[in-house]
Amino acid sequence: MCTMSPSREKRRTTARKAKGVTPGARLEAVMELLAAVEGSPRPADGVVAAWFRDRRFIGSKDRKAIHERLYDLMRRRAHLGWWLSRLQLADSPRARLLAHLALADHAKIDLLNVLFDGEKFHPTRLSSDERKWTTALEKERLDHADMPDWVKYEYPEWLDQKFRARFGERFAEEMRALLLPARLDLRVNALKATREEAIAALALEGITATPTDLSPWGLRLAERVNLMASKVFKDGLVEVQDEGSQLVAQLVDAQPGMVVCDFCAGAGGKTLALASMMNNKGRLVACDVSEGRLLRSADRLKRAGVHNVTRHVLDAQGAKWLKRQAGSFDRVLVDAPCTGTGTWRRNPDAKWKLTPEDLSELVVKQAEILERASRLVKPGGRLVYVTCSLLAEENDMQIDAFLQKTPGFRKEPVDSVQDYLRLSPLGNGTDGFFAAKLVRAD
Repeated sequence: MCTMSPSREKRRTTARKAKGVTPGARLEAVMELLAAVEGSPRPADGVVAAWFRDRRFIGSKDRKAIHERLYDLMRRRAHLGWWLSRLQLADSPRARLLAHLALADHAKIDLLNVLFDGEKFHPTRLSSDERKWTTALEKERLDHADMPDWVKYEYPEWLDQKFRARFGERFAEEMRALLLPARLDLRVNALKATREEAIAALALEGITATPTDLSPWGLRLAERVNLMASKVFKDGLVEVQDEGSQLVAQLVDAQPGMVVCDFCAGAGGKTLALASMMNNKGRLVACDVSEGRLLRSADRLKRAGVHNVTRHVLDAQGAKWLKRQAGSFDRVLVDAPCTGTGTWRRNPDAKWKLTPEDLSELVVKQAEILERASRLVKPGGRLVYVTCSLLAEENDMQIDAFLQKTPGFRKEPVDSVQDYLRLSPLGNGTDGFFAAKLVRAD
C-alpha cells in the first residue's frame, strides 16, 4: 500500500488550511462535534480539543467559527429545546442547529438551502418539514415571554429552588452571568518569573495580558489564543488557571519547608500553585485515586520546574497510607469532586448531564473524602475544603456536618468579613468557588 511522504502530507495540510472550510462544512462540523460532546462523559473542552487534534487541516479562523457556534448552541440548549418542543419536534443536534440559525442568526430559507445542500462535507438537504418549520421561526426571537426562568437562564429545572436559595435577590443577575463565556486566566509560575516578566514575555509573542484584580499571580488575556503553542507556556512561565482557583490555593498558605498534601490532586493545577508558593522547599504530596490523572501531571510539573512533589495513588479507602501518614501534615487541601455548577461558563454541556442522583452521591463521597483527609492534619495544622460548586449541600452544609462529627476541628474565618470564601462570575469575575478553612486543635 502506498503511503504519503511527510513533506507531501504537510503541503496538502497547508493547502487545505489556506483554502479554508466552507460555511456549510463548518455547520457539518458543528453537528458532528455536538453529537460527540453529548455522547461522551468527558467535559466538552476535552472532546473538542481531541476532535480538532485529529483535524489539523482546519485553520484558525474556521476553528474559531466552529468553536463559537458550538458553544453558543450549548449555552442556548434550553432555549432551543423549548422552541422544538413548542413546535412538537424531536430534539437533535441537527434540529437544534437549524433552530439556532433561524432564531439567533435570523437566517432565511434561501440561505439555509445553500448551507444544507448535500454537497461533500456539507449537511444533507433540508426536508420539506424542515423548510416549513424553519420558515415559521423566521418571525420569532430566541427569547419568548412564555419561557420559565429555568429556560431563560439555562439550568436544569430541578435546581431552581437551590439556586434561588443560594443567590436570593441577585438570582437573575447571577444566573445571567453564568451564561457568559469565561475569560482566559493564567497563573504566573513564581519559580520562573515575576508577573511583570511574564507580561513582557507574552507581549513578545503578540499576546496581551493584564494583571488580575484579586490574585497576586494572575494574568488575564485580552482574547483567546493558542497558548499551548507559545514559548512562554512551553518554558513553564505560566499555567492556565482561573483566578478563583488561584485564590483557593492561596488560602492554603503553604510555606517553604512545610509538609503539605493535595489530597484530590487530579492533573495537578493546584499542586503547581502550592509548589510555587513553597518555592520548591519542603514536602508536597499529590494524591488521587486515579493513577492516570496523576501521570498526566508529570509533564506539567517538569515544565514548571517543580521538584518537591511526590505523587501517591490512593486505593479505594487509602487506609494503609492514611494510617502511616496520620497527623503529619501542616496543610491539607481537599479539592473535592463536585457538581461543577460554578464552572458552567466553561462547560455548558455539563449542566444537562447532571442529575439529582449525581448530587446525592457526590455529597456522600465528599463527606467520606473530607473525613479521610482530616486524619492527615497535625495538631495546629490547617485543612482547606474546596468545591467549584454553588450548591449549599456541597458547601456550607458539608462543613457543618463535618464539624458536628469531628470536634477536634474548628472553623477559621477566611477574612474579617466572611467565614467562607464564596466566588461567583457576577461578584468576582471568576468561576464559582466555595472554600472553608478548618484548623485542628493543638
